[in-house]
Amino acid sequence: MSACGQGAAGQAQVPSTEKVVAGASVQGTLPPAVLDPCALLGPRDRSSAGLNVLGVPKEINGARACDWTVPATFGVTITVDEKNGLADLEIARKTATRTKVGDREALKVADKKAADGTCAVLLGMGDKASVQIDVSNTNFTDTPLACERAVTVAGLAEPKLP
Repeated sequence: MSACGQGAAGQAQVPSTEKVVAGASVQGTLPPAVLDPCALLGPRDRSSAGLNVLGVPKEINGARACDWTVPATFGVTITVDEKNGLADLEIARKTATRTKVGDREALKVADKKAADGTCAVLLGMGDKASVQIDVSNTNFTDTPLACERAVTVAGLAEPKLP
């Protein structure tokens, strides 16, 4: 039985210039339909992001997702949306800030007034697809820390996106 995002024992790390699909690396651009959200964070990436757990595949509203939960600390969910680009997503303007992650258009979404310890970074993949990185602090406080974590994870996942 293999865990999400882990390769076989002794397998070399995937260089960041390669795209990751279901634990295998391939060269070139991949359609969003073949992206494995759990494979977007390899062991080194998880360590950099403070994730000492493996991702658990799940589905959110028909979209493929992967969830990492560090007990009593925070959780990260990465969702691949094959149908909605950044322009298609309904986001309250007062909570979204346009930004870039690498060379990719992105939105950082956090309700600073709610101060609920949650933040999301949405990365565009062309006009009709996106990847969403959601971070929730377990104690539901410290929204700036949640955003720092979301930006870190987005930066680690972005080079692997088509």
